[in-house]
Order: sequence, then C-alpha cells, then structure tokens
Amino acid sequence: MLKIKKIACIIPARLKSTRFPEKILCTLANKPLLQWVWQAASKTTFFSDVIFAIDSEKTAQLIKNFGGKYLMTSKECKSGTDRLIEIMHSGKIKADIWVNWQGDEPFITPQMIQTLLQSCHKDTADVWTLKKLITKKEDINSPQTAKVVCDVDGFALYFSRSTIPYYRDQTPDKKIYYKHVGIYAYTTKALQKIAHLGQSDLEQAEKLEQIRFLQNKISIKVHETNQEVIGIDTPQDLQNAEQYAAQILKIK
Repeated sequence: MLKIKKIACIIPARLKSTRFPEKILCTLANKPLLQWVWQAASKTTFFSDVIFAIDSEKTAQLIKNFGGKYLMTSKECKSGTDRLIEIMHSGKIKADIWVNWQGDEPFITPQMIQTLLQSCHKDTADVWTLKKLITKKEDINSPQTAKVVCDVDGFALYFSRSTIPYYRDQTPDKKIYYKHVGIYAYTTKALQKIAHLGQSDLEQAEKLEQIRFLQNKISIKVHETNQEVIGIDTPQDLQNAEQYAAQILKIK
C-alpha cells in the first residue's frame, strides 16, 4: 500500500545538542549510535531514500566510516523538521511523504514505520506520528516523557511534558496515559506550511515543536504502537539504552 507514494527518510543529527552535547558521536553496544539508526532505516524497504541531515564534518566522517549517506544542513536549524525543510527546498531529494527519524532513536523498527504510515494513502492528515501506552509509573510524571491526548478519530489534541490527562476522580488502576514516540511523517504541503511558521509561546514553554503545528491547524494523526522505544536525550538515557541493546543482542 505504501508504494503509491514516494517516501523519503531523513535522519536529522545535530552535533551540539543541548542536554547531551555530541551524543550522536557516541557508541551503543560497541557500535556508533547513528549506525544503529542507519541500519534500522535501511531495512525499511519502502523508503526511496535514507539520508542523514547533519551539520558537522565530525558527523560526516563517522557516517562515511559505516557507509551511510548524508547531506550537510545549516547549523542554524533549530529542529529536525527545519533540516527536512532545508533538504526539501534544496531539491536534492524528491518525495511525497517525508519521514523524520531522529538520530537519537536507535530502536525504532520497520514495523513501527509501517504503523506510522498505515493511513498515509487514504486519510486527510498533514502529519503522522506514534504513541505508546505508558507502563512505567516513573514516566507518567517525568517531564522527559512527552504525553499526548487525541480525539475520537485519533488526531492529536495536545502534547505536553505535564501529566495529561489529569484524572480528578478515577482510581489509579483506571488511569491511562500515552507517551509520544518522536518520529514523524509529513506531506510536502505540510512542510511547506511549517517553513513559514514562527515558534509559538506554547511551543517555547513546553519545548515541543509539534504544538506549533496544532496551533496553526496542521492536523496530526497519531497511530498506536505496542513496541518500546528509548530515545537518547541524556547520558542516563544512553545507559538505559545499553541495557536494552544488550537484551536485544542476547535474543538475536
């Protein structure tokens, strides 16, 4: 079903991230973090292109070492979406749908991409993303875990680092929360619109760029995955990812 549209996968990898500088140069289970992402994306056979969007020669050399492909983008880009937009405007990659697979998300699988894109050929969404049921109590109140609430048709109503929804009366065993899995797919039209939007006050408050989309009536369809992900934003996240990677490698 996905072959009716040309789908490009862009992997933004900014060198000087705020919370964990140069994390994209780290190794995970004795393999470069970016190589994990590259290999997983390359297994997703319905991508027409898989390209890193980078801003450093250090990153370029690392990618060359494991045979990946990259395009240089501006150091002034404030988000991964901005890097997608720059590549789209360059004309070097052509696509109908653009997948933003962050360079710090090594455990996303082809099955999750299939879930992400399951309705891209038939519904009227501008953007698609994923959510997962929160099963760890520590994630519910953690500001590091972005939460999402949706309408009856699966479109996002709001994203927040706060605990949403707020249950006033229900007992704890009935509380349901979803974390946002930070991977996106955009139509070209959506990226063209986003390119002209400034950051909003709510976006700056939460440090979540997807809030800007909602405020400007860009619809986001949220599909549910049951697969676990561990994004790497801090050194502690990398330690957790090492443990998770060890489990995966042991299973294989």
